[in-house]
Amino acid sequence: MKTKIKLIVMVLFFAMFGCDDYLEILPKGQENTENFFNSADDYESALIGVYDLLSTTYLNNILGEIASDNSLCGGENATDVLDWQQIDDMTHNPDNGALRNVFKWMYAGISRANYILEFKDKTNFDRKPQVIAETKFLRTYYYFELVKFFGDVPMYLDKRITLEESQSIDKSTTVEIYKQLEKDLLEVVTILPWQQSQQGRATKGAALALLGKIYLYQEKFTEASQTLDKVISSGQYSLVSDFSTVFLNQNENNSESVFEVQYFGQEGASFNCFECVEGNIAVGFMGPRFTGGNYAPYADGFSFNIPTLNIVNAFEIGDTRKAATFLDMNVFVVANPDVVFTQGHDHNGFFNLKYIPYAEGNASDPHLTHSNNYRVIRYSDVLLMAAEAYNRGGINDAIAREYVNLVRRRAFNDLNHDITSSGNTLTDAIFKERRLELAGEGHRFFDQVRTNTTSTISGFVSSKNNLFPLPRVEIELTGNRWKQNPNY
Repeated sequence: MKTKIKLIVMVLFFAMFGCDDYLEILPKGQENTENFFNSADDYESALIGVYDLLSTTYLNNILGEIASDNSLCGGENATDVLDWQQIDDMTHNPDNGALRNVFKWMYAGISRANYILEFKDKTNFDRKPQVIAETKFLRTYYYFELVKFFGDVPMYLDKRITLEESQSIDKSTTVEIYKQLEKDLLEVVTILPWQQSQQGRATKGAALALLGKIYLYQEKFTEASQTLDKVISSGQYSLVSDFSTVFLNQNENNSESVFEVQYFGQEGASFNCFECVEGNIAVGFMGPRFTGGNYAPYADGFSFNIPTLNIVNAFEIGDTRKAATFLDMNVFVVANPDVVFTQGHDHNGFFNLKYIPYAEGNASDPHLTHSNNYRVIRYSDVLLMAAEAYNRGGINDAIAREYVNLVRRRAFNDLNHDITSSGNTLTDAIFKERRLELAGEGHRFFDQVRTNTTSTISGFVSSKNNLFPLPRVEIELTGNRWKQNPNY
């Protein structure tokens, strides 16, 4: 998908859909739908547009680390990207611009999906069942992101929504939204194939893994274990033997990639429209502030998302994941003594190596156009989610240990570090293993919230910060009919 779909998205989709208002989804010049959805190409083109909004989830992922105990905001100084700094300090409010971007970009993806689904019966063609299934998968993913951030949100289904209509629709409860997401995913898993001809498209495995995750977030442990086991027993995925290669650009869409956002580093970019770019913006923001010397193979960045010393020191001796997760600048400079860099805010010598910028000769602005794919769901994540479901559901601790130990054996390259515990002790071990395995990947804050392990987040107030505030302007546009999340 990266080499084909991503190349044509900017020209094709933004000629069709404006990005000024995330609810204005009619194609420009195509207000009469008789002029559209008359061919397979029309549906496929619109579907590309739904995929394209995945590129904006770079923000969700970096905030998922900055809000947690895994990461400090960083940047040049304490006011650099103030929206992010506030989230790091847990001082964010309903006027936070980053949170409004999450809100409107996820709804932009939903709106694009709903436009297809409104006219799903207009024209028949051979691949239409899969097009509709991929569309529903993507809509589910965007709604899941909204629920993770905001809890109860408005749910729009299978039709275009005008700005006026959006102002008269109430929020749906998290329970209602999850019920719809389960329904959609149970439908699409019967249609989607295990393998797609283009990398990055939704598959049966991706749908099952997302469904299992949604069950886990609701503590439906039996359903989660059974669903995730279908992914594990499928034989479609395996752990990459060398953890240090999992996040290399030349090893994208590897054997443990269940779902992966495809980024393209050669498309023009602009600070004026972050939703318009095709590169992984977060990567450029996370790199060290190199200023001189030969720092190949890396590129310079803006030094955001600094790993805390707490997570750096949480790894056991012999765990190969530590060196593959963090760039130790002191060690790097010793090996490359001509390298010069500037220390940014929160500097402690460590950077996120999983999503570090590489020197790629990127177009326009290299800070915005890096091609590092984002690994949304990895097979190790599936194993750890299944282990948690088996253990916390009181279903089978032996299977839980088996799954978590598969992850640990890869990490240590031996059998000598297997977990042997049961019950609550095993639960704690699984939680720790998720933190170590997935460090720097954007999952930590939401894992902490759902497992009630937020005491290590500085400034976190449980009666408030379990959810982010709904953007004030969105509430005002509804005539204040939406109730704000507690204590905001």
